[in-house]
Amino acid sequence: MMAEPRGDVAGGGVPAPPVPRVRAPWSIRPARAAEDLERVRLWMQAPHVAAFWNQAWTAERWRAELERQLGGVHSLPCMLDFEGVPLAYLEVYRVVRDRLAGHYPERPRDLGVHVAIGDLGRTGRGLGRALLREVAEGLLAADPLCTRVVAEPDSRNAPSLRAFTAAGFRTVGPITLPDKNATLLIYPRSEEDLP
Repeated sequence: MMAEPRGDVAGGGVPAPPVPRVRAPWSIRPARAAEDLERVRLWMQAPHVAAFWNQAWTAERWRAELERQLGGVHSLPCMLDFEGVPLAYLEVYRVVRDRLAGHYPERPRDLGVHVAIGDLGRTGRGLGRALLREVAEGLLAADPLCTRVVAEPDSRNAPSLRAFTAAGFRTVGPITLPDKNATLLIYPRSEEDLP
């Protein structure tokens, strides 16, 4: 079965997730298996990431995962740099095509984001909150019809929850997903866009 092309609109005319429009000193691009595979694999094996992502996979499995995402319209794997240095792996996704759909009153254009800062030495310095705010604003800029960016980190991940709320995400409440108890957070375009 062939994967749908990235630009195809599926699921009620909702386009694939866009690359966030970030500003310097940030830069972002879709991940490329050929050059990013080993970095993503190593980051996912770092204890502070593996504890919550549960994806300390082999290179082969990660190659297949990146290719699957890049070939579809559900999610887009991205590499984010700060001042020209790789900082984080992100997955931008459309909520209507995700397991998160139905856990809150989602809108067709809602975008979600998963974020992993791979180098523990670059955490706890305010970069996470700055990254999250820049990515949320960048997603709203990339899709003018999107009114909310959401996240659902593991409820046990206190540093992540602090970073999201410091970045302007609002806590909606707890949700139960198949592999975790999560906290739903929303970054709204305006106050009227909160549930």
